[in-house]
Amino acid sequence: MPNTPSPAAPSNEPSDPPRNEYTVDELARVADTTVRNVRAYQDRGLLSPPEKRGRVGVYDDTHVSRLKLINHLLARGYTLANIQDLIKAIDEGHDLRSILGLESAIGSRWSHERPRKYSLVELGRMFGSKASPTVLAKALELGLLERDGLSFVAKSPAALNAGAAMAHEGIPAADLLDAVRAARPHFGAVAKAMVDLVVRQLDRYESGDLPPPADVPALVEAIWRIRPLGMVLVETEMNRALEEASGDYLGARVAAIMEKLGRGEAGTADGKAAATKRATAKKAASYATASRTTGRGSADKPARGNTTKVGRGRT
Repeated sequence: MPNTPSPAAPSNEPSDPPRNEYTVDELARVADTTVRNVRAYQDRGLLSPPEKRGRVGVYDDTHVSRLKLINHLLARGYTLANIQDLIKAIDEGHDLRSILGLESAIGSRWSHERPRKYSLVELGRMFGSKASPTVLAKALELGLLERDGLSFVAKSPAALNAGAAMAHEGIPAADLLDAVRAARPHFGAVAKAMVDLVVRQLDRYESGDLPPPADVPALVEAIWRIRPLGMVLVETEMNRALEEASGDYLGARVAAIMEKLGRGEAGTADGKAAATKRATAKKAASYATASRTTGRGSADKPARGNTTKVGRGRT
């Protein structure tokens, strides 16, 4: 029998949302801890053991939530003994169990992507010569890749595949990473705004107090419902911003290309003819405008080189 309950009881989540599954190495990586710590927390009863499938232990997001809670309490100065007392109180049915359900709803991962390991040869095959040491260093610095011995781990294989496809289309990998670096603070601000919307469900309660136990199930369900809706808002706004930016840029770029093509026409015979036609049409339009403005025809002016004067009103 597990030493600790699952942080988020199934009854606290609507229709049991899909959960990620991890090996112990993947669990430690996702929860920002070590395999040694995972084992130690299990030995002390702070973390429930994994589900056994043959000889492999399988963990899920409930273990991630518990590890994040332990890390959070340790960062706030609690000792493992304090945390063990907390876990014991939870096991005994105290109201602290409620906060674990909320922690799971608020703090669990928003993506169901599983990390994937890549060898240096695989990365070279994906990015070709663009996978230089400088590019790898940038990817590691941004956290898009992490070292695992002689291999590399991508938390988002989809993002890595997208970057490789764009690199094959001719976009330098270094430029892609620079774009990620420039955009990340803006994504951070958007993410904070979305998380604030979720956490705001707690604002009806006094700061630092747990919601009444009777309110927790409905509150947790509301948070689980809000999370995907927030993602829809982010995706919609991102699509709108991309359409506006690309439309403005491409419109200006196409106009510049057309202007350049217009200037380039003058260098060819056909271009000269076209330019002459445009000049003639422009001069005719100018004379017509002057005629309408003054009420006089273009014959009011003597033709250059002709000494014969033409009287007004005569053709």
